[in-house]
Amino acid sequence: MNARPHGAAEKVGAPTRASASPRSLREARTALAGLAAVFLVEMLDNSILNVALPTIGRELSASATVLQWITGVYAVVFGGLMPAFGALADRLGRRRIMLVGLALLGAASLATVFVTTAEQLIAIRGAMGVAAAMTTPGSLALTFRLFDEDGLRVRATTLISTVGLVGLAVGPTVGGFVLAFAPWQVLLLVNAPIAALSFLGIRCGIPVDEADELHRDLIDGAGALLGTAAIVFALLAPTLFVDAGTTSALPWLTTAVAVVTAVLFVVRQRSARHPLLDLALLARPLVSSGLAFKGAAGLATAGLGYLVTLQLQLDWGWTPARAAMGMLPQVVVLIAGGALIGPLVVRVGLDKAAWLSAGAVVCGLTVYALLGRFGYVWVALSLVLVAAGMRVVGVVAGTNVMRGLPPNRTSIGAALVDTAGEVTTAIGIAVGGTILASHFTGDIAATRWSSHQTGEFREAVTRAGLTLTALAAALVGWGIVRARRVAADGTTTSPAAEADAE
Repeated sequence: MNARPHGAAEKVGAPTRASASPRSLREARTALAGLAAVFLVEMLDNSILNVALPTIGRELSASATVLQWITGVYAVVFGGLMPAFGALADRLGRRRIMLVGLALLGAASLATVFVTTAEQLIAIRGAMGVAAAMTTPGSLALTFRLFDEDGLRVRATTLISTVGLVGLAVGPTVGGFVLAFAPWQVLLLVNAPIAALSFLGIRCGIPVDEADELHRDLIDGAGALLGTAAIVFALLAPTLFVDAGTTSALPWLTTAVAVVTAVLFVVRQRSARHPLLDLALLARPLVSSGLAFKGAAGLATAGLGYLVTLQLQLDWGWTPARAAMGMLPQVVVLIAGGALIGPLVVRVGLDKAAWLSAGAVVCGLTVYALLGRFGYVWVALSLVLVAAGMRVVGVVAGTNVMRGLPPNRTSIGAALVDTAGEVTTAIGIAVGGTILASHFTGDIAATRWSSHQTGEFREAVTRAGLTLTALAAALVGWGIVRARRVAADGTTTSPAAEADAE
């Protein structure tokens, strides 16, 4: 590795590693505020915009397919680019990449003021996804680098994750109330001051990366391009089948491109000297089980939130504020459920806690798919079950992934967990939006529907719910099988996998 002079990357006013490590969270409050704001923006963008979809659809004359991409493009770009930007941050500096990403996020948020078409909004959401991919991978690494003591690292990580989950929980509720007196653009403009706060906190409170904390391995650009393309084309194909029909060559060509790029990505990662993603890590039982559980939770949370928001406002005629109140069961569970995680894990262990929480997610989707059309009580029950499962999975799935990796690969594990959540979030929205678009005829954002359109919508919601249930159940089943392999072997990693990872 080519070392550079110790102070080469330092800037006036930026803290350096020569500074004493904080001895408490209070001493690091500036940095922690910046890091918590990063996670808050990520979680808000996953939840706050859903409640405004009917309003956006009417103002921008957006179809069901376009509404799907307004929400889904963020997760697609975020999940597809996160591994690439994680690799770039390891080489150029995590702090530097995060600051550039925050600047891009603030600029994209301010650009919302000038949006006049749905296509412009999709482009802005895509830019926000790029910014999120630049900021998220380094957040955990910067948190750990900030402190020398493991106890403080754990407390800091818990604090940051709690702030983000509160944002995820209250996003739809706050968004609904804001829409009662302000335009929908405000929901995205709020990212600008949060990004500014985060920029200042990280700029002033996080030390500059030193040369010995970075490496000079070549970036697997071909792997990054192939992986991103595979994800994007795979999510685009279902929408094209609805828009163009099965007789058109375009959706079939898109599907073929998705398959080919995915195969080429795997081949590339197996042959590259410095692969973007070491596939041997995914073969570890705890890693694959943790990612499967995380994927099931992301799929269910995104898909259910998308469908419930449209159902409450478009089918049942609720105002955005009332629909926000309807999401309160989810808010309460996500915020208060943290107190139950510790006792549950102590009582049944990490493995059983993962199975139970992932099972609750599947049960919640089943309740919604079969009974959600018959009254709000069933919608509320499904929200509670999915939120409870997701709250626990968010902890135990990540812990399982870390347990299954060697100590020098935990940063890659954190990126894998985030990527699994974002990709399945995009899949959940794509599944719901595609099935809805394929069944509903006419303008979904119209003020009044015919009885036939109402029937189409409800049938589509049921089918989408059942499809999401089947996908989530498959992921949970796979996760349980892989976790049981660990229990049967009595180890977290196999010798072969350990050798491959070194």
